[in-house]
Amino acid sequence: MKNPPHADNLQESALAKRYAGKLLLRTEIPMDDSAFEHLLNQQQFSPHTTIIKKFGFPQCVRCNNQKRSLFGLIPCHNCNTPHFYCRKCIEMGRVLECQFLYSWRGIEPIWPIHEHPCSWNGELTERQKQASDRISHVILNHELELLVWAVCGAGKTEMLYEGISHALEAGKRVCLATPRADVVRELLPRFREAFSAIHIQGLYGGSKDSDGTAQLILATTHQLLRFQSAFDVMIIDEVDAFPFHADPSLPYATNRAKKDTSTTIYLTATPRINHRKRISRNKLAHIFVPVRFHGNPLPVPTMEMCFTLRKSLRNYHPPTAFFTWLKNRKTPGRQLLIFVPTINLAKQMKAKLAKNLLVTGDIKSERELITVHASDANREEKVIQFRNKEISILITTTILERGVTFPSVDVAVIDAGHTVFDEAALVQISGRAGRSYDDPHGEVVFFHDGKTNAMVQAIHSIKSMNKRGGFK
Repeated sequence: MKNPPHADNLQESALAKRYAGKLLLRTEIPMDDSAFEHLLNQQQFSPHTTIIKKFGFPQCVRCNNQKRSLFGLIPCHNCNTPHFYCRKCIEMGRVLECQFLYSWRGIEPIWPIHEHPCSWNGELTERQKQASDRISHVILNHELELLVWAVCGAGKTEMLYEGISHALEAGKRVCLATPRADVVRELLPRFREAFSAIHIQGLYGGSKDSDGTAQLILATTHQLLRFQSAFDVMIIDEVDAFPFHADPSLPYATNRAKKDTSTTIYLTATPRINHRKRISRNKLAHIFVPVRFHGNPLPVPTMEMCFTLRKSLRNYHPPTAFFTWLKNRKTPGRQLLIFVPTINLAKQMKAKLAKNLLVTGDIKSERELITVHASDANREEKVIQFRNKEISILITTTILERGVTFPSVDVAVIDAGHTVFDEAALVQISGRAGRSYDDPHGEVVFFHDGKTNAMVQAIHSIKSMNKRGGFK
């Protein structure tokens, strides 16, 4: 017995919301083979070759990888011949030459039109309101793109709420994408509170949400490799951050995830040179917010020369200048965020630093000092502990250089001249200090054994932004 017509329409509508705007492997489509074959025969799913040959060389259709070194050969049990697979995007599921990616070709989903979707009742500063109005204008008028250049701690997230609200009121689908999973985890509870009646999903490696069916999605840019022509509004937070600016597959995936007619909002405190050039040539609309939400200037870092830095680091120990500064801090009660250039240094320094601080009385227990880095499975829990002031000192790599907010910290960068600390990273790291109304200040110190251009330019950039904000 056939389903009644309205039941078939409901089923197709549900399928459209689940699969439209996606580019998926067969294993990512939870459907039995007979049902899938039926939809394939009805041309509601369309197959796409996963790896094509371009001038005799392989190219991955999903991530656009064209580097021969990032392809491998693997025996195929179905074809009894070796096939290429892409190593570049293998973490998203292996793409094999003889397989297909599938996109939905049925009806287009109709997203709900929400009335007053934003439940946030906070107030914006005058500068924030100007940026918020500009973002809303761009979205409402279907303009192509806008770059929001706002200093660290300006309150970029709150500036987005009105524009996103207008998009949801118009039945549009919105994605806020960011290069780092930590930023998604940081923003997700804030967005769920600000849009309490809206179903919001957070997509990142290991996230509980996985189907990507929400009208409002927060995702890492890696997760956008599974999307195609999905979003009316694409907001790219921390557009200058690693790995987005260094990995061509991520801008490729982000652009493909947008609909043909869409609006893109870029958010950054430290725009890269390509965006600055486009701004200077009037090729990219932008708005600049030079003041933090609490109206105080950005902390200007100081530089501390350490002649024995190499010797100290070989022993996985902070330099003597660090302990001198620690003893004479202006506000001893602040938590301390210590940035180091490598995971190994972060791990090895913890025990030696804890031992020293126990002797000096700066900590009462080794449990007051923890380490966090990109490969740390417990980093989300540790960040929460630090934010809740259960931990006094946190040693970290650049994984926490941006996108996380702590209420009252001083910041130390050990071996600030290391190549991993470029200008953007040092500006962002400095922006971790002084982010609350209650404590709008904070010390930032670069410990080094020789000034680098990145250090000098970072300090110059911070002073310049403070000057534009009306501070001397």
